[in-house]
Parts: sequence; C-alpha cells; structure tokens
Amino acid sequence: QNPTQVGTALQVFHNLGTLKDTIANVVDGYCTVLEENIKNALDIKVLTQPSQTVTRGGPGRAAMPTPGNTAAFRAALWTNMEKLMDQICAACGQVQHLQKVLTKKRDPVSHVCFIEEIVKDGQSDILYKFWTAVTQTLSSQFQSATDSSMFLKQAFEGEYPKLLRLYNDLWKRLQQYSENIQRNFNTSGTTDLFAELQQIEEDTQDIFMQKPQDYDPEKALKDSLQQYEAAYLSKSLSRLFDPINLVFPPGGRNPPSSDELDSIIKTIASELNVAAVDPDLSLAVAKNVAKTIQLYGVKSEQLLSTQGDASQVIGPLTEGQRRNVAVVNSLYKLHQSVLKVITNQSSFPAAAEQAVTTALKAVHDLMGSAVQPLLNSVGDSVEAIIITMHQEDFSGSLSSSGKPDVPCSLYMKELQGFIARVMSDYFRHFECFDFVFDNTEAMAQRAIELFIRNASLIRPLGEGGKMRLAADFAQMELAVAPLCRRVSDLGKSYRQLRSFRPLLFQTSEHIASSPALGEVIPFSIILQFLFTRAPPELKSPFQRAEWSIARYSQWLDDHPSEKDRLALIRGALEAYVQSVRTREGKEFAPVYPIMLQLLQKAMSTLQ
Repeated sequence: QNPTQVGTALQVFHNLGTLKDTIANVVDGYCTVLEENIKNALDIKVLTQPSQTVTRGGPGRAAMPTPGNTAAFRAALWTNMEKLMDQICAACGQVQHLQKVLTKKRDPVSHVCFIEEIVKDGQSDILYKFWTAVTQTLSSQFQSATDSSMFLKQAFEGEYPKLLRLYNDLWKRLQQYSENIQRNFNTSGTTDLFAELQQIEEDTQDIFMQKPQDYDPEKALKDSLQQYEAAYLSKSLSRLFDPINLVFPPGGRNPPSSDELDSIIKTIASELNVAAVDPDLSLAVAKNVAKTIQLYGVKSEQLLSTQGDASQVIGPLTEGQRRNVAVVNSLYKLHQSVLKVITNQSSFPAAAEQAVTTALKAVHDLMGSAVQPLLNSVGDSVEAIIITMHQEDFSGSLSSSGKPDVPCSLYMKELQGFIARVMSDYFRHFECFDFVFDNTEAMAQRAIELFIRNASLIRPLGEGGKMRLAADFAQMELAVAPLCRRVSDLGKSYRQLRSFRPLLFQTSEHIASSPALGEVIPFSIILQFLFTRAPPELKSPFQRAEWSIARYSQWLDDHPSEKDRLALIRGALEAYVQSVRTREGKEFAPVYPIMLQLLQKAMSTLQ
C-alpha cells in the first residue's frame, strides 16, 4: 500500500522489460487465491464438522449437518461469508492501488506512462479484468456449492437479506477505499512527480476506469445472487399470503377477527423490515405487500352482501347489512394499520411507498362501493320525503298572532326523524367515522340542494306559507346536522340555505339586486322562485312542459349546466309573452320585466 515502493518495483520490472507479464502474474495470483478462499468458505465438509479436526467420513457418507446442529452450521457459514468479504475487499484494494500507481507513474527516460505500456497490446484495464474474474468465480462457485448442498441452498435463500447486506457492505467499502487512495495520492509527497496527470483526478467516484460503456461493476457483483433473491421473494409472498388464506376459509361468512388481522399486519411489517437492507429488495417486497393487500380486498369483497336487504332502510340492520359493516370495518383497520407500518419505515424508497399506497387506495375504493347501495337508498328516501312538501298547503295568509301555527311542516318532521334513525340504526356501527362522514356530508349537501330546489317551486305561496317555509329553512339545518361533523362544513350548500331564507320576505326588486345572486345562489333558482310571484298565466317551466315536479327535478339533475336551465326558463317567459299578445293584453305582470332583466344579466355572466 506504499505508492513510492510499488512505483520503484514497477520501474525495476519495466527496466527488465517484464512489466506486463509480472503484472498479469500478480493479478492472476490474486484471482487464484480468491477462488481458493471462496471454495473453502463454502466447503460443506468443513462447515458441518463439529470440531476443527477434519475426520474422513465412511464410504458414501454425505456431508450434512446433524439434526440438532443446523444453528451451529449456519453460524459457521455466516462467519465464513464475512471473512470471505474481507478477503475480496483486501485483494481488490491491492489491485486498485496497483492500477492507481500504474496510471500515475511514468518512465523518467521515455516519459511513457506505465498504464499505456499495458493497455497498448489490447490488454484491458487490470482492475476490470480482475473484477470480471472474481465476479464470475463467485457466480460459478456459489452455483455449484448450492447445487450440491441443500443446506447451503436453504441458508442463502432463507436468509437472503443477510447475504445481500454483506454484498452491499463490500461494495460500500470498495467505493470508500477508492476515494481514500485518491486522497492519499493527492496528499503524499509524491504529487510533484504526477503533477501533469491531474486530469485523472476526476475518477474518484468510479473505481473502474477503462471499463466498457455498458458494464456495471456493482451489477456484476450482485448477479450471482439472482437465483437466491427469486427464491426468497417467492417464499416471502407465501409467508404473506398464507395467513390471509387461513382466515378466509372457503365458504366462510365473516371477516377476520382483530387478532387474525393483527397477525397479518405483523407479517407485513416483518417482511418490510427484513428487506430494508436494500432499496431494490424493499421495492420487490413492497410489490408483494401490494399483492397481499389486493388479495385481502378480493377475499373481503366475496363476503359482501349485495342482495336487496343490503340496501333496505325501513327496518333494523339485516344479517347482510351487519356483515357488510363488519367487512368495511375490517378493511378500514387493514388500511390504517398498513399506513402506519409504511410511515414507520425509515428509508422506504418512494417507488415502494407508491406501490403500497396504490393498493391501499383500492381498499378505500372497495369500502366506498360496499356502502354505496345503502347510501343510495338513504338518498332516494330523503328525496322522496322532501318532494312531499308539495302535498302541503303553503297558500294561507298570516294568522292573527303573526307567528306560524306549527314550528315546522310535517314533511320536515318526517325528514328529521328519518335522518336521525338512519344514523343511529345503520351508520353508527361503522368504526371509520371520517370515511362515513365523507360520504354522509355529500348526502347532506344533496339534501339541501333538493330542499332549496323544491322550496323555490312552491306555488301558490301565501304570507302564512312564507312564515312556515322560513321555519322549515331553520329546521333543515337541524335535519342534516347528524350527517355532518359541523353543518357549517358543508360550504356552498350551507351558504345557499342561509342566503335563501331572507329572500322569502323581500320584494322582487330587492331580490333582483341581492349580492347573493350568482355568487351563492344560482340565477336559475331565483328565477324559478320569482315565478311564484306571477299570475297563473305566467307558467313555471315544468307547468308549461306539463311535467310533474318529480320529472322536472330529474331533468334538472340531468342538466346541471346553468345554460340549459336558463334556456328552459327563457322558453317559459317567451311563451307567456306570446299568450299575452294572443289575448291582446295591455300589460305584462309587474314581475315579468324584473325576471327578463335578471335573465339577461344571467346570460351575460355566462358569456
């Protein structure tokens, strides 16, 4: 390891004209010694001897660990492997050093650089030659040793991460060593001799200098491990799948218990932890974990009840609904637990995290599709209750007290009762509160949208009716409260509910200039509401089309764009103008010009 002494020796052989042969012999010598080292490290006869004195076995006696001795055999094997890595590292260090001196040293007379002497006869870089020889020997020796011994094969396959870690450490040490050589050359007093060779200083990162373009020395080292990795990953997948196949027996009806799920999560965590020695292995195991999560999802989906009783909302929980709740809760636990496992992984590669999170998203989607039939039923019932407001009479005038006779309408009482019951009978059993609220809040927003839509269509609307409808607006907040964390979280829907109520009592001119228009409440809803202030001759769009309110509501759902809705309203206004002209009327209803102006304003905002 002394560059000056090695340089002097090289000069001597150069003077004798045997530089190239000498170097070839030295490097071949290293290769031969390493080949011996590798053979000895993997010698099953030595490994299975209880003591160091190798006794000759009887004829035909196979070398194998005695039954109770496997642990000692494995320990001896790993000690040998560590020693082997040290030997490879030392030999490689000496070749690296030799290569470095060759690239620096020039003949004082001819000024020819020694490395050029060697390379000019088509001899490749000595470090590259040495490394390809070592890696090929490793591959072939490991192959033949594990082919002839089941015990070696099982050790390398079963404890593959340990083997991989040794290889990774070896590679790190070689890189480190390469940088140190570089530093020593730059700081030792011999720098003056090599001042003209500064351009070679750039190669600190790579220990292989004149290697072919597509040669990856680290890959060459790890190629010998491929078969063990494949076997390890396949066993790892079995370890992940087995507990799942166990807890979902054929014909089973229930999702796994908490303890069973815990053991699945423990297996996932342990496989990921063991693989953490190497980013590529981490990624491969993470893909296995993703497959495991998919399998859990598929097995859970088979348990879901999709019959009619899964979506009934009339009676108490049915057997099928109870099972669906249990499946969703079990999927939720899996989702949360796996998330926790991956956040606790210290150096988890991004691609590995991506693989697992994609699988978890599918679990979340499955939870969604499991509760969808129930959500649809509840949504349909809410809509059916709201639309019954048109069966009540809102045409009355104010009572003498100036207050409404009842705190709220019948349909509103029914709606409040229904929502409260659905939450306590069905949704209370889900453990994933956030998930439930994400779904029920969307339902609350839909309920408010339908309520405002139907309230704006009530005709005729008397002063007493306005008072009662205003009370219903206040009660509507209480009705949807069980569906959300906070009613104010409902955003735009909540603001619409709040802004629409005062409009009930304002004049049409006032309403037309309200700042809430277009910003909070769509123009089409306000125009719909202004029809109620017109004489019967000015027919609402649905009356003109001779549709029921339910059919009109469906049409509005199918045509969410303001443009389509305003076009329908414009048609109703034009039909009214036509009818007034036909009967040769002298004037339009007072609300008509306000509506026309609003319609034009609305159309201009769409431009």
